[in-house]
Amino acid sequence: MIEAVILDVGETLIDETGIWESVADACGIPRLTFMAVLGGVIARGEPHWRVFDLLTVQPPKLERPLTRKDLYPDALACLARLRAAGYRVGVAGNQGIERQRQLEALVEPVDLVATSGMLGLEKPAPAFFGRVAELIGVAPNRCAYVGDRIDNDVEPALAAGMTAVFILRGPWAYLQRQRLPARAISIPGLDQLPTRLESV
Repeated sequence: MIEAVILDVGETLIDETGIWESVADACGIPRLTFMAVLGGVIARGEPHWRVFDLLTVQPPKLERPLTRKDLYPDALACLARLRAAGYRVGVAGNQGIERQRQLEALVEPVDLVATSGMLGLEKPAPAFFGRVAELIGVAPNRCAYVGDRIDNDVEPALAAGMTAVFILRGPWAYLQRQRLPARAISIPGLDQLPTRLESV
């Protein structure tokens, strides 16, 4: 029985399109060029920061703040439905410490907001998932982790003993979906998440 639901940030709750566009603009690279090279990096299984090496530019020193406009339209409604259904709800992903307060302001009230910068741990490390379960106060085998990446979200969540939920949106999801483990749950959007969890 699932008691806690923990959601990834980028391309799960946050639509990163505008963020990447602002990065391309700050680097002086046409958006289409930047996005195409980023897609190639993702397809090759390389870390996203390789896009800067390939384009021979420095990453911007400051990222623009997250706003409610960056949230997917189904994000806040899903969090509210999960809490109303009695789940403990967390948000945890690979973001720097500067994103911690921004995320807290965007997704409250939830039971946990944790960034890799705050934890000192980064996905897909098993310790990341163990620490998040510990902080939300629920054993891993009673947690569901929702994310868009097979490599960073689904596979390590399953390895940690969690229920893994794969959301098919964002570039990583479309490029990695053929690798989806049979044990994982797949959803096209967060609207379907509360109902799908009822059958777990």
